[in-house]
Amino acid sequence: MRLTITLSTENQIRLPLHYNYLVQSLIYGCLESDFASFLHNTGYEIDGRRFKLFTFSRLIGRYRISEKEICFEPPVRLIVSSPNSDFCSHLLNGLLSKKSIQLGDNVLEVETIDTEKSVVTKENLKVRLQSPVVVYSTLFKADGRKYTCYFQPGETEFANLIADNLRRKYRACYGQAPPEADIRITCLQRPRLHVVRYKTTVIKGYSGALRIQGPTALLQLAVEAGLGAKNSMGFGCCEIIED
Repeated sequence: MRLTITLSTENQIRLPLHYNYLVQSLIYGCLESDFASFLHNTGYEIDGRRFKLFTFSRLIGRYRISEKEICFEPPVRLIVSSPNSDFCSHLLNGLLSKKSIQLGDNVLEVETIDTEKSVVTKENLKVRLQSPVVVYSTLFKADGRKYTCYFQPGETEFANLIADNLRRKYRACYGQAPPEADIRITCLQRPRLHVVRYKTTVIKGYSGALRIQGPTALLQLAVEAGLGAKNSMGFGCCEIIED
C-alpha cells in the first residue's frame, strides 16, 4: 500500500539539507511502540540480513535551499509505501490519532492521507524514483580494510544487485521462494547522483526513470517496498509512470 500524507503548518518548514533521519523518526514515532521497536531492532530477517519492508519519498513541495538548510512552503507531501499490511495499519492509525507530529523542530498537522494500492499486471514497468536508489557492495582492500563501492543505473552490477535484493525481500516478506525469472533494468534518462548524509554516514544514490522487466510478483514488491538498499532510510521509493 502507498500512503500520501499531506502535512501543513502556519510557518515555513525549516530542515537541514540532509533530513532523511528526521523523516524516518517521524514515521517510527507514529507507530505503536512495541511494533516500532520490533521493526527498528529486528525487522524481517533472511540470509543474515534484516529488512524493514517500507520506504519513503523525499518531501514534495515548493522549497528554497540555503547553505545549511532547506525551507519548504507548506503544505508538503510525503509518500510512504510498504507491502506489509501491519505496518500500513499502524502508521495510518498513528497519523489519525495524533493532533500534531514532530519533524525536526517543526510541529506539523496532518491535513490529508490518501491511500492507494498499485497492482502490477505486466512484466514490463516504467518507474520514476521519488527518492534516490542506493546499490552497493562492501569490498576489501589489500590490507583487509573494508570500503563501500556504489553502482549506478546502467552498470551490470546495479541490475544484478537489485535483483538479488528483491529476491531476498520476497523471501523475508512472504516466507517462500521468489520467481526464478531474470530481472532486467535499463535507464530511461541520464541518472542524477545524490550524496546524502544519514547521521554520520555518507550515502550515494541515483534518481531518474527506469524500465524494469521481470516477474510481476517481484515488480509489485519493488513498487511497494522500494528498489535497492537502505529503503527504510528513505531510499528507492518509486512510482509507476505510464507509457
